[in-house]
Amino acid sequence: MSTLVQCVPNFSEGRNPAVVDAILAAMKMDGVYLLDREMDADHNRCVITLAGEREALQEAAIRGVGKAAELIDLTKHQGAHPRMGAADVVPFIPIEGVTLEDCVAMAKYVGAEIWKRYRVPVYLYEAAAATPERQGLENVRRGQFEGLREEVKTNPARRPDFGEAALHPTAGATVVGARKFLVAYNVFLNTTDVEIAKKIGKAVRQSSGGFRYVKGAGFSVRGLAQVSMNLTDFEQTPVHRVFEFVKREAERYGTTPLSSEIVGLIPKKALENAAEWFLQVENFDSSMILENRLAAVMGGKMAVGGLRAGVEPFVEQLAAPTATPGGGSASAAAGAMAAGLAQMVASMSRGKKAYLQYETQLSEAIAKLGLLREELKAAIDTDSEAYSAVMKAYKAARENPETGEAAIAAAMKQATSVPLSVAEKAREVGHIAEALGPISNPNMKSDLTTASALARAAIEGALANVEINLESLKDAAFTESVRKRVAAVQA
Repeated sequence: MSTLVQCVPNFSEGRNPAVVDAILAAMKMDGVYLLDREMDADHNRCVITLAGEREALQEAAIRGVGKAAELIDLTKHQGAHPRMGAADVVPFIPIEGVTLEDCVAMAKYVGAEIWKRYRVPVYLYEAAAATPERQGLENVRRGQFEGLREEVKTNPARRPDFGEAALHPTAGATVVGARKFLVAYNVFLNTTDVEIAKKIGKAVRQSSGGFRYVKGAGFSVRGLAQVSMNLTDFEQTPVHRVFEFVKREAERYGTTPLSSEIVGLIPKKALENAAEWFLQVENFDSSMILENRLAAVMGGKMAVGGLRAGVEPFVEQLAAPTATPGGGSASAAAGAMAAGLAQMVASMSRGKKAYLQYETQLSEAIAKLGLLREELKAAIDTDSEAYSAVMKAYKAARENPETGEAAIAAAMKQATSVPLSVAEKAREVGHIAEALGPISNPNMKSDLTTASALARAAIEGALANVEINLESLKDAAFTESVRKRVAAVQA
């Protein structure tokens, strides 16, 4: 299965394009794609958005930090944005085929390598933080380069996670972490009074009693007062709600928003949600958007007709007089649907006031279910491919009996291993769905009941495929190993 991770390194240079070009050149690698580049002279900061496979992206980030340390001197740096490093912050964000926990592992590896190669100390933040106090970037960066440079020498609590109790003389320290997608969203006011922006920033941010998942501050940018914000979970606290709050707060001070900006990229869903909210469209669904519908139809994911059309091709393939897809693929699909339903329940409960005490458990469940769902979806095709390989092996055996028996045995083992893995994953989904009952919205009990039923169906169907394949295998050691795993699933 392919993996796709996003990395959004922030560098303390927004005025010299040649320096940013050099950093980008250092990060250029096969398998790493530049999605966006933002430079701001007032903040004196640039934000680079990259995406790619795990290993290549890790190396690109490390090299970018090294080049920044070589070219940026914080002792001469001035800008509106807080900073503590030449490469100030390097977050990894899961996109496809990876979990937040995978990104935590990436952050720790990258942090260790940055210190090892360039002697730039590294702090871990957000999901990668070793202590709760370091989850918030604002806590790690408190005092900025100048303040931290002195405090780290005497205060053990400020010691970096990788490196000695001293900052790099010109590159400072870098903060590396793992997080969900963040929307960097700024609102310009039609006033030069930066104190108003600071008051609004304080009112909107979570740490001062404002919106959950929002960090805010006020700066003077382009000669205007700017409310600068990071939305760390745009689904829980959407962009449009934040904009309306800033607008109302601004009116209290006799001013109004002049414009807003997005630094870097923003998920399409965030803009769709804003459009739905402002336009008040009845029964809005993202499939009503022309480009979304075209992409789905042309990509083979659905036909005109909504959800039924999306699943109908697979159902029709099951009904067709062909050997594949069959019960193994259907079992994998049932398991994937179970994981999807359970993930939906956990996602809709997380962040709600009544379930804040279960935030950690819900987040862990969402991450695990997301990975299981992707693996079970992949198994839909893998099961069909495994059975097709068995048919090919039998055909080849008729043409070459000398090697045919071994080829058949190898294909049968693979055809047994795939549904066995499906059963094991479905069992894990079932356990998670059961555990979600006491810590999620009781109004969604029927969804969890359905998820559990689908998980049980996936297990039963997958194990039936395992059993029928075992009857044809003569490898006693392999058979014994499989039966032990089957017993563990059934326990």
